[in-house]
Amino acid sequence: MASAIVRSGIRSAICSGASTPCASPASKRTFASHGHHDEAVDASKWKKITYLGIATCTILAVVNLSKGHPHHEEPPTYPYLHIRNKKFPWGPYGLFEVKHH
Repeated sequence: MASAIVRSGIRSAICSGASTPCASPASKRTFASHGHHDEAVDASKWKKITYLGIATCTILAVVNLSKGHPHHEEPPTYPYLHIRNKKFPWGPYGLFEVKHH
């Protein structure tokens, strides 16, 4: 911070004694204030694109969810699918199966 103050003081001392006028820092740095209009246009463009994307995704989701889905037939119960060769510590049934009494 102190070095910036010293540099600006030295610059003003040099520019005041020079025969040619020194460019002021405000006239050199036009890039910082020049792009506000372009940034506003880009921001509004992306805002519109975002809202259009949200609407499109919502419509596609509603269309896809409103369609029916195919129901497949139940597979036949084959006896070899539930082979139990060893007794489980929690009983004769599986841990997550419904016990039929």
